[in-house]
Amino acid sequence: MTEPVFQHLAALGSSFASGPGIDPVIDRMAGRSARNYPHLVAEGLGAQLTDLTVSGATTANVLDTPQRVLNHTFPPQLDGLPADADLVTITVGGNDLGNGLTTILAGVVGRLLSPIPVAGLGSSLVRRFRPARSEDVIDRAATTLVQIVDIVRARTGGARVLVVGYLTVFGDDSRPGPELPFDVAAIDDFRRRGEQVQEVLARAAAKSGAEFIDAGAASRSHAVGSAEPWVLGMTPLRSVVETVPYHPNAAGMAAVAELILTHLRTSGS
Repeated sequence: MTEPVFQHLAALGSSFASGPGIDPVIDRMAGRSARNYPHLVAEGLGAQLTDLTVSGATTANVLDTPQRVLNHTFPPQLDGLPADADLVTITVGGNDLGNGLTTILAGVVGRLLSPIPVAGLGSSLVRRFRPARSEDVIDRAATTLVQIVDIVRARTGGARVLVVGYLTVFGDDSRPGPELPFDVAAIDDFRRRGEQVQEVLARAAAKSGAEFIDAGAASRSHAVGSAEPWVLGMTPLRSVVETVPYHPNAAGMAAVAELILTHLRTSGS
């Protein structure tokens, strides 16, 4: 296989790219790890890295909307895109479609509150943070992703763009338990949401002419509850500050990086 040659990698996206909780964390506000897949890919290529990823980002936060995290505001990620980037990775869209950590944790809390005799407290909380996925929301996310790819190419003079899918969190073998404190119906719903996010990213990549890295398909046997998970399940409360449940672990980030490097080596530079 021919080693690809790239000088400057720029990374855009949300937490499945930034790597919150994976040591060493280099930007806690952004939830950004020095061992996320952008860092590992840049290391493998011997390329300079501009990592613009921020946990919780939506497609709008990449495109043109500042992102507020506590007392800090991150500018739109495209504002920081270097003109000399010749390779750009994009992983975003899950938060647009209600497939982010807030939604999942609301399901956990809702389940815990469901026995409490306050009419509908648990179920109303779940509905509040599990918004309906209308076709308008889906189309908007896909359209914005295409815009992002087009702008990346225009601002960089034609950088190679990889739309990188999300790792599978809820796989076919994921079952209720300590790591997944949900009932079967909720797990199935989250699984469908994850599949929908992958479909949106694949659709946007095809429409824009970007290359799609199908991390979801590659990780179906590495979901929460599997023998070798690439994502974390629910953890004891004492370790939540150190790890982020339902997000990639170090092995998952390494796996995504290897998927990207293998794709680049086998598809030409």
